[in-house]
Amino acid sequence: MEREARQAPVQAGQAPRRRKYGPSTVATLTVARLGELGAFLDAETGDTHDDILLHRAQQTAPVAVGDRVKVFLYKDPKGRLTASMRVPKMEEGQIARLKVINVSRDGAFLDVGAERGIFLPYAGMRGRPQVGETIWAKLYTDKSGRLAVTMEVEDEMRRASASACGKVRVGDHVTGAIYNYTEAGAFLFSEERYIVFLANKELPPRDERPRIGEKVTARVTFVRKDGRLNASLREAKEKALETDAARILDLLSVRKGKMPYGDKTSPEVLRDKFGISKAAFKRALGHLLKTGRVYEADGWTYLKDAGDAPQTPEGEAPRA
Repeated sequence: MEREARQAPVQAGQAPRRRKYGPSTVATLTVARLGELGAFLDAETGDTHDDILLHRAQQTAPVAVGDRVKVFLYKDPKGRLTASMRVPKMEEGQIARLKVINVSRDGAFLDVGAERGIFLPYAGMRGRPQVGETIWAKLYTDKSGRLAVTMEVEDEMRRASASACGKVRVGDHVTGAIYNYTEAGAFLFSEERYIVFLANKELPPRDERPRIGEKVTARVTFVRKDGRLNASLREAKEKALETDAARILDLLSVRKGKMPYGDKTSPEVLRDKFGISKAAFKRALGHLLKTGRVYEADGWTYLKDAGDAPQTPEGEAPRA
């Protein structure tokens, strides 16, 4: 009853009172009085009907009349302005890895440690984050005065980054989360606060690439003079050669020692069958030919121990 009493209706012809504070904001307010439901905070409008309820369930410590309390303001299910002492755990302008707790047609909501999630508009997204994912984001105040978050964190990453010069060598590995994709490749922010660039050629096929926010471990390929790193999600060539060769041998084993794939097979078919580029396939196949584990004949590839007389199966023509 006490809660409803303070929400006096606007009389006909009477202009609604303009509140000083709105939802999705943080404010420090004075406890005006205590009631059965909790404490009522002075909304500073000059009208006690505008006092804002700080429910007992939203108090993280006891409060008394006259106390100044820092609170997060939000609207309850009935649209009434309500307060909570669970405020965001980050300051405006800071960046952090935040969990996506809801997605709507207008954007998403991220967990910043407050009583309610903070809105991430589509305009501030990088990709399309999904519920449960963790992404890099910045807390800011939008044009309406409400707290919001954005995934546009490039400037903040640059200011927060550390130089890798003298600390990292080519061949080392770094772990971090992807925070942006561009036409040239991907960027990740490592656990050591290094900015790491992954060129497209150093990434998996587009349909297998890590999502923005996903943590990955990359192999350093170059240490730049500006302290940033170039890296790859692909294996070192020597190891990749063995891995790709094993894929070829596995398929040959499944196909009883023969397959219609070779140097002239299209890149699309090789990508579909082996998940590697044509250049990688040719390197691996060349390695197997050189070591005598396979041989080619009439556009087909055969295991060396699968028979010395290559015969195309009846009714089956070699395919490119």
